[in-house]
Amino acid sequence: MAIKRPYGAEQPYWPAGPFKIRLPFIHYRWEFPEMIQGLFMFVVSLAMIPLLEKYLGMPYEAALAFCVVAGVAYLLPALLGVPLVPGWITPAIPVVLLYLQAFEPGPQAVQAMFALQLLVFIIFLFLGVTGLGSKLVRIIPNSLKSGIIIGAGIAAMMGELKSGGRIDATPISLLIGALVSAYILFSLSFKNIVENNKFAKMLANFGMIPGLFVAMLIGWAVGEYPLPVIEWGITKPDFGLMTQYLVFNVGMPSWDMFLLAIPTAIIAYVIAFGDILVGFTLCRRVDEVRPDEKIELDVTRVHLVTAMRNGLHALLAPWPGLAGPLWTAAHATVAERYALGRKAMDSIYSGGGTFWITGLIAIFILPLVTMFKPVLPIALSLTLILTAYICIMVGMEELKNSAERGVAGIVAVTLAMPDPKSTVYAVVIGVVLYLLIERPNARQRAKDDKSLIGDTTEDYIHQDKADKAN
Repeated sequence: MAIKRPYGAEQPYWPAGPFKIRLPFIHYRWEFPEMIQGLFMFVVSLAMIPLLEKYLGMPYEAALAFCVVAGVAYLLPALLGVPLVPGWITPAIPVVLLYLQAFEPGPQAVQAMFALQLLVFIIFLFLGVTGLGSKLVRIIPNSLKSGIIIGAGIAAMMGELKSGGRIDATPISLLIGALVSAYILFSLSFKNIVENNKFAKMLANFGMIPGLFVAMLIGWAVGEYPLPVIEWGITKPDFGLMTQYLVFNVGMPSWDMFLLAIPTAIIAYVIAFGDILVGFTLCRRVDEVRPDEKIELDVTRVHLVTAMRNGLHALLAPWPGLAGPLWTAAHATVAERYALGRKAMDSIYSGGGTFWITGLIAIFILPLVTMFKPVLPIALSLTLILTAYICIMVGMEELKNSAERGVAGIVAVTLAMPDPKSTVYAVVIGVVLYLLIERPNARQRAKDDKSLIGDTTEDYIHQDKADKAN
């Protein structure tokens, strides 16, 4: 029986330095709706297997063992006091793949992936401990940040729609699955239906899973994917074979690899910090409607836990998806049910904790894994397509004027080029264009500041008094 939380307090925990340890059945109850979701949505985590096979050159059994390591890493946020449901740094995946294309699949690609993930670990650790993370993101020009996000979205779409991409082999299932997922996730008309229809609301709670199931069924029906051969028992990830794809066996990467990985690591951090802000916003919204629990949002703790996850991956499972602080779709689903009240979900930690504990267990359930195995590429494709839509939408919304839009457009196109060094080119071009086109000179900046704050402090005071009088 879990320790009962007093009304309005934090969920019970064991203090451990900067962390707050919470265990299922001791500090929070088991949530059966999240358990059911975890049994199906874990397939998205398995969607990384095709990328591990293609870019790191490893066999399926070793890639499955990597997924087990990832499953353990997914448990750390809820365990250590972070209320966000973790996932990949999904918008960065196309950029990471462009970086990996410069290396031969096998030992060289493993070294390159280790170098990148180790840099991401160092960035999160340093900026988290020092508190400089938010300052760094504010320093980066808005046009460069938006251009990177838009470019990542364009690269994701180009990877799926290019000649020889998955659209050529599975056009029917991919297009219909993408349309169903986009309609459920983004359609304004569907949101109106959700308000008055319980079935539609249930579909909305499952995020991209209905679209994935439709794509699977259509793919099997039209022969774009082979029917699964269901096996019974438990899976047997090959951890021995997995060790052949770790830095301990393939050797340390060269300094050139580390230098080439720096722009991609910085881009990944900028995107991940945006995910932290999105996750905190979602938590604050539901915190307002649930006065029975105080949700603590600690930026430093999020950085430290995300650093730990990336460090674990770098050493034991180099991961093209990287370790991100938020899986937006899953966290939004958990938050929405949490907002229904304590009877629906006792704690934000009980929802996220139950979800990923179940997801880790599901990796060992052989019937589930073998059922989804033939359609793992469609799960990855839908993830990338939906990520592309979100990236382009969010990136465009952040641009405030024509100068920013022009610079961001050039950065985005440069980043999306099929060149392993495109990330370096995009960052350099973005900085140069910002200095030449956007950045005002000293006189213009003084004029803009004067127009914003008034001619003098006295004018500002007089204006403030006038506003109060009115």
